Amino acid sequence: MIRIRKTVSLSVSVLMTSALVLSACGNGDKGAAASPAATPKPSEAAKGTAAPSDGKFVLGQKPLELSFYGNYDWYNMPVWGADAATKWIQDNLKVTVKPIPNGGKAAQKLSTMIASKELPDVIWGDRGPDVEKLREAGMLVPLDPYLDKYPNLKKWAGDATLNMLRSPDGKLYQFPNWYTQRPNGNAGYMINKKIYDELGSPKLETLDEFHNYLKLVKSKYPDVTPFEPGIQGQGIDILYSAFANDNPVTHIPNRAKPNGDKLGSIIADPVFRESLQFANKLYREKLMTQDALTQTQDQVKEKINNGKVAIYASSTGTEMGSAGTQALKAKDPSHPGYTFIWPVRKDGVDKDKVWPGHYNTLGWNVAVITKTAKDPEAIFAFWDWMTGDEGSRTLFWGPEGMYWKGTDADGSPKFTDLYFSDQKGLAKLMNDLINLQWTGNTTYIDTAKSKVEAALPEDKKNYETKWQSEVTWKTSYNWTQFVNMSPLPNTPEGIANQSVKDIFLTARAKAIQAGNEADVITIMDKAEKDAQAAGYDKVLQYQTTKWKENKQKLGVK
Repeated sequence: MIRIRKTVSLSVSVLMTSALVLSACGNGDKGAAASPAATPKPSEAAKGTAAPSDGKFVLGQKPLELSFYGNYDWYNMPVWGADAATKWIQDNLKVTVKPIPNGGKAAQKLSTMIASKELPDVIWGDRGPDVEKLREAGMLVPLDPYLDKYPNLKKWAGDATLNMLRSPDGKLYQFPNWYTQRPNGNAGYMINKKIYDELGSPKLETLDEFHNYLKLVKSKYPDVTPFEPGIQGQGIDILYSAFANDNPVTHIPNRAKPNGDKLGSIIADPVFRESLQFANKLYREKLMTQDALTQTQDQVKEKINNGKVAIYASSTGTEMGSAGTQALKAKDPSHPGYTFIWPVRKDGVDKDKVWPGHYNTLGWNVAVITKTAKDPEAIFAFWDWMTGDEGSRTLFWGPEGMYWKGTDADGSPKFTDLYFSDQKGLAKLMNDLINLQWTGNTTYIDTAKSKVEAALPEDKKNYETKWQSEVTWKTSYNWTQFVNMSPLPNTPEGIANQSVKDIFLTARAKAIQAGNEADVITIMDKAEKDAQAAGYDKVLQYQTTKWKENKQKLGVK
């Protein structure tokens, strides 16, 4: 599945619980809440009272100023100190982060900085080629000397994940963001509960039942889209998981699928072709959005928020379902909104071996420290604080004294009454912090969220957390063994990989819109021939080598 910008979907609604904050409930500290305008008291460590140990850098003892570059066209760093959390950090930890703007042309700006050797202290972006180019040029600081000295990253990520992030020279340069030791994700099938109830709540377990239901929707609700696959046809890729046991969506973006001890062509995969034929049938019968590959996220949101979608499948399911349910209930409080179903499957496929979503322990992207930095250890100490318990709480729910006060035995925050009553304020704070969460600790955040949710009555539970814990996390596949398999773009394998990708995407679009199911096979046959001519076999050999290396690092047979 084509992964979209993580500020929209995390994987994880770890980035977006603000869509539906909990209603008032007596689970917080009674009388402990401060007003949003109150200035929380700094912790002892933040005051700088802790004495240095073994030459460690202690946050708060002296100012730390660093420059930061977000390597995404869409990314604009919020003003540091303008929100409650970073203002607290600035005042108490004496840390100031200064952004380097990219002007909407991130890659071009980065290339210019590399050429001029005027790099920021920290670069934040995707794993892979960009990081390796900087490393090969000798521009990055290895992080290994700091791992035991500042133990949060090592504690929460674990050695296996960190080993997966190591470069070919064996050293660690990348600090991961939204890494995890537990399943996460928002992908799955969401249904319009009002339409479903009005149609008699038929079984929706098999692909045949799914197809029949879409036809029923079309006949009864001509102004409703029966199947909405989201942007770039994400839901079409999700359908692929329904056609065989242990057939995760992961194989599609990699364009490679295990075949014994090697990775083989996804284009030639009979299961993938069968899933395209099914999608093609939905398209030809007008049971699916006709502009599935070109529509925008705003167009999808409009349909969902107006109740004009019967079934939605995408990587952003829980997020879109939460917003859509709120919008529908705002117009009609009796509207049941959207609910999730267990992933549909082909007859004979085990329901517990269908994986519409996926996650990897490495998470989303990474930060690297450049040799431009005057004090890389101080920067690592700050990054390590952000990914630890206190930093995670502060950058997700704000500083102590507002929406949380104190922690339980596991280090999870004890939420105050204000957390449950000030929905608007909490939502604004969390939205303000989204683009400042560079070291997200998914395990910590999701564990804390799940604890508070488990104690609430059904009608008070957060929409996203409810469906994540009941469906989407349970049907999310751990694809860590399949990450980091893309060759560098300037290598023969990298050039071939880009050509194969272009051929694949073109063929996929043509197959979905083909005149009949036979044409789907013809299109894919030609695509396989063209891909092989472009060096597909060379790419698959490279990916197989990387896959085996990954499995060895992870201890996977």
